[in-house]
Amino acid sequence: MKFDLLGLGMLSALHYMIDLIAEHHGETVDIGKLDLADPNVYDMLCAADAIGVFQVESRAQLATLPRLRPRKFYDLVVEVALIRPGPIQGGSVHPYIARRRGEETWKHKHPLLARSLDRTLGVPLFQEQVMQMAVDVASFTPAEADLLRRAMGAKRSSAKMRKLAKRFFDGAAANGVDRDTAVSVFEQIHAFSGYGFPEAHSMSFALLVYASAHLKYYWPAAFCAGLLRAQPMGFYSPQSLVADARRHGVIVREPDINASLTHATLEPEPESTGGHAIRLGLAAIRDVGDNPADAIVTERQTNGPYASIGELTERVRLKKPAIEALATAGAFSSLGPERRQALWAAGAAATTRPEHLPGLAPGLDAPALPGMTRFEVTAADLWATGISPGTHPVEYLRTWLTERGAISAAQLGQAEDGARVWIGGAVTHRQRPATAGGITFFNLEDETGMANVLVSPGLWARHKVIARSSAALLIRGQVQAAEGVVTLVADKLERLDLSMTTGPSRDFR
Repeated sequence: MKFDLLGLGMLSALHYMIDLIAEHHGETVDIGKLDLADPNVYDMLCAADAIGVFQVESRAQLATLPRLRPRKFYDLVVEVALIRPGPIQGGSVHPYIARRRGEETWKHKHPLLARSLDRTLGVPLFQEQVMQMAVDVASFTPAEADLLRRAMGAKRSSAKMRKLAKRFFDGAAANGVDRDTAVSVFEQIHAFSGYGFPEAHSMSFALLVYASAHLKYYWPAAFCAGLLRAQPMGFYSPQSLVADARRHGVIVREPDINASLTHATLEPEPESTGGHAIRLGLAAIRDVGDNPADAIVTERQTNGPYASIGELTERVRLKKPAIEALATAGAFSSLGPERRQALWAAGAAATTRPEHLPGLAPGLDAPALPGMTRFEVTAADLWATGISPGTHPVEYLRTWLTERGAISAAQLGQAEDGARVWIGGAVTHRQRPATAGGITFFNLEDETGMANVLVSPGLWARHKVIARSSAALLIRGQVQAAEGVVTLVADKLERLDLSMTTGPSRDFR
């Protein structure tokens, strides 16, 4: 017997979220006692509002949720199992969704398949089902069925496969199954086996899907802060997670030397959804990290807040790049100096040491310097933390994009099927699934949301350098809108200059 013990980042994230809710809201959340039939949670998932939600946040899952329209817990079990290489390669996805929506009448290929496939509308989704198919159709023993599954999944021995195939066809014939039907069933098993989830695995994952969705709906600030604490993990970057939180009305604040903890936390804020804002942590700042951030927080909690940049460097030994990154991130703003002045003072403060006499370092009092523009603050935030807590970089191009005739991601979601439109945004993902026939999928993000873009192999070949290397793109294409899912089928790509980095896209994972 084999046991897989999975180390899932979402388990840590859920732990952090529950701790934050207990600390800042005074409520205890027990994921084992959640109401698994809450219509608000399912409404949110049906609307594909699932960025950050465990297992169903990918492009393919977000495109499936509005079509599958989960309304009960077992629907999430199916959702988890459906978007996997096995069901996709076995041709299960589209038939299941069509049958689930009542758009396709169906019957089993053979009555012997009823026991294994009734509960999933005639298509195999779980490993146990393909094993049961072999047992029922070809009179395999359970041990033989497991051997077939393992042999197909591992592709270890063509001789073993030929032997098992002969055993399958002989057994099917003995049960009165004609050759064509037996071949069709065997091919379905072959395509699926080794790439699907066991049903119990899907159920366990579905609980984490529901728990994370529940926390996203009812505690959006704690949800996002928990994900930030658990980084690196998940499909989306911290920048995208924070942008999604802002779209849900959560206020996100820059790191602060006297307010931040090592990692993201919550602060009371009546104007923020749920009554709390997110305060970014010090460890997420470039060149700082966990140990220096811990030292800063521990010293502050032990001996009181810092009154100046010079006092920080006298009390905590920090390297010059860390002090300058703190200044660039705005961590000293509550002490008075604007970021440019703080950066000036940080360079001087970096030369002081705890054993030096206080007040002797030159340059701590910065001269009057021009303040940063909003654009420069956003660029500084992205450089220092990879997160722009107050705005999205594409927002600065909105006037120019509108003049070019480009619409926003939110407007794309309302566009008519067949319309030809332009859209611009930062590239968050490039994906080319093995099952997609060479098609590349892009995620574009702007200040209003995300857009799913389909790039054909021919268009990719013609614009390969731009498509592969651009941090942001301006794309023209035709809108494909069906069953609540909107995709832009691209026909033209242009590089879009954001004049600041939004961090690397998560490509071809």
